[in-house]
Amino acid sequence: MPKTLKLLARVSRPEFIPANLGSFFLGFSWAINPPIDFTLDSAILIVLCFLTISLVSAFGAQLNTLGDYKLDLTDKRKKHLVEAMDRLGRRKVKSFVVFEFLLSLVPLYLIYQLERKLTLVLLWMAGTFLTFAYSTPPIRLKKRSWLEMIAIILVLSVIPMLFVYYTFAAKLSPLFAIFLSGQAMTVYSVIIPTEIRDYFSDKPMGVKTMTVRLGLVKASFLSILMMSAGGILCGSAFFLVLFYGSYPILNVFLISVVLADAYVLRQYKRLYSLSKKYVSTGRNSIADEITDLAANNPKWITVVTQSLVLMSIVLLVYKVLI
Repeated sequence: MPKTLKLLARVSRPEFIPANLGSFFLGFSWAINPPIDFTLDSAILIVLCFLTISLVSAFGAQLNTLGDYKLDLTDKRKKHLVEAMDRLGRRKVKSFVVFEFLLSLVPLYLIYQLERKLTLVLLWMAGTFLTFAYSTPPIRLKKRSWLEMIAIILVLSVIPMLFVYYTFAAKLSPLFAIFLSGQAMTVYSVIIPTEIRDYFSDKPMGVKTMTVRLGLVKASFLSILMMSAGGILCGSAFFLVLFYGSYPILNVFLISVVLADAYVLRQYKRLYSLSKKYVSTGRNSIADEITDLAANNPKWITVVTQSLVLMSIVLLVYKVLI
């Protein structure tokens, strides 16, 4: 059993856990308002909310690994996923997907009993549908460029953030809407390098991700634009809520977001430069450089996500202080 769980964890893509944690902390920090009164009910709600989005994320990752199995066979960097899938077997992974899907209904039901918010049920339904539709035939949105981009933004950013937010809040804050728009752009900007890494296997297999549709140069440039715009919107939302509050000095922590985005943007510019070289020369050695560089994307995701998580902690501290 421990070996099975270890293999299951591998196909569940644990490198994306920081992003899931980020969605929870960010949604929670924007949702709660002073005076903050943490009770047993609040603690239970926090656990149930995090468990719900984590279970959906887990079976979503497993579905993606199932759907990408043939593609992963051609990618030596995903050998560990292929081996884990072979040792577990597709039937067992599908059984876990069904189990986790059903299990996610339990915390959802309990949240509904506590909060009586139909919005949360609708968000769960939308997120679950898109999770299956993204990776699973015959829909498989991953192969449908624009729909793929929209699905990624909704599943990885908008829906989980709104689920957390509406669990603890009654109505949408304008500043949170600004932040959510920026965070959605940031999320897709850090997904593009993953698609760039897979570009050389996706294109021959007819998987029309947005990166395949746009091409390497335009896709890498889009990642730069979306990271820049997303960082500005996220930073502006944090700045405004703190600046017009009682402790504007806390805005000094925004330097972490600036430094994180600057570091990742530097890597994106390298991808953009390499992509232009590859298009002009077609050399396989440059293609290898692109995939090797883009393979560092989980680290970039962690850097960007954790800088925003730090700001969410600052925002929580601010709300406790007032």
